[in-house]
Amino acid sequence: MNNFRLKALLGAGCFSLALIGTAHAGGLERGGYNIDLLFDPSQVTGEVSGTYVMPDRTLNNVVDIDPSDGIGTTGFGGGKTDGVHETEDYFSPRLGIKVGIGQHVDCMADYSEPWGAHTNPGSDWMGVNNNIETKIDSENYAATCSYKMDVGKGQLRFIGGVFYQEVSGFKLRQVAPAFASIGNGTGLLELAGDGVGWRIGTAYEIPDIALRASLVYNSAVDLGDITGQVDLSQVNGQVIPVFGNQSMPQSVEFKLQSGIAPGWLAFGSIKWVDWSQLQLVSFCSRQIQGILPCTYEGPGFVTSLDLLYRDGWTVSGGIGHKFNEQWSGAVTLTWDRGTTTGLGTQTDTWTVGGGASFTPSQNVELRFGGAIGLMTSGEVGPEFNGTDISGNDVTYTFGNDLVTALAASVKVKW
Repeated sequence: MNNFRLKALLGAGCFSLALIGTAHAGGLERGGYNIDLLFDPSQVTGEVSGTYVMPDRTLNNVVDIDPSDGIGTTGFGGGKTDGVHETEDYFSPRLGIKVGIGQHVDCMADYSEPWGAHTNPGSDWMGVNNNIETKIDSENYAATCSYKMDVGKGQLRFIGGVFYQEVSGFKLRQVAPAFASIGNGTGLLELAGDGVGWRIGTAYEIPDIALRASLVYNSAVDLGDITGQVDLSQVNGQVIPVFGNQSMPQSVEFKLQSGIAPGWLAFGSIKWVDWSQLQLVSFCSRQIQGILPCTYEGPGFVTSLDLLYRDGWTVSGGIGHKFNEQWSGAVTLTWDRGTTTGLGTQTDTWTVGGGASFTPSQNVELRFGGAIGLMTSGEVGPEFNGTDISGNDVTYTFGNDLVTALAASVKVKW
């Protein structure tokens, strides 16, 4: 195999083709962080991509163990106990542009939505006092640069960047029986926060053999005082302004790829995400803001998001092949360790993904792919949170469920 084709494989970005396999990870991860565009060899490159993910998690054997705040909303008989569809489909976009500055510097600016969640079991199930609908959204604006120098047969890069992040969301659940309320008895928590993070890393490349190894650290993002409100207008007419404190997690990712035979590339990655820092996200009345810290069950405490996450690990490996000067493809296998410790349905996920890259001209590259994965079974119930018991409102089980995804991207080079 000649050097040109090996270099084309390196530039084709088999990692990007395989990203679809990690589209549904643990914690609040969706698109996560991705700086692969920074390595594109063209002087100027723009890319637009998107992944549509369809998780199909179903809850069964639902038991309301705390009926004091209402049993379903369909009447005294309550709602479903089996066949409750929990998850919603979602779309994860990414836009980026990379510019080469001289022989040694590359810079990239990108927009992504790294974090998110959307569960919507609705009001017709026996766990309405735990969740009717929860949604978290994020927006991330980043600038990343690298400086490269010749070392041995390849090039060594030093990578650094900053990003600004906005996170918002809500949770709706039953907090009081409808007959004892001025409305339907539901309570709504709304929240929003923002912060700044940074990244640092290094990479080594030998284009002649399509070798690239990279190690990148992304810092935590302190969201400062998360602001919002607890809307109890359907319970007693109150709306309580609240605040809280939380950081989005730090992460470390190592990636490696290399040519292994004429037209063939092997690649893999391992990523750690510090989801264990999201335990009990407390919200307190703004009356104590600036006077006392907001702590779980402390002064001014109003409510909390009980997550009790553990750290996330994602391991992925695959094979890429360049069929000719226009077509490349890749397949990948990914394992994502679930982050739940008993309060959620984010168990281990195994995903098989595949993608293809079509280059009709040297200036345009189209990518598309799909994936299918298995979300493993588990159960949810009360868990000790270090102070008292979380999740003491409902129990349920879930089996092995499927997640599927579709992805596409367009890259233009100058």
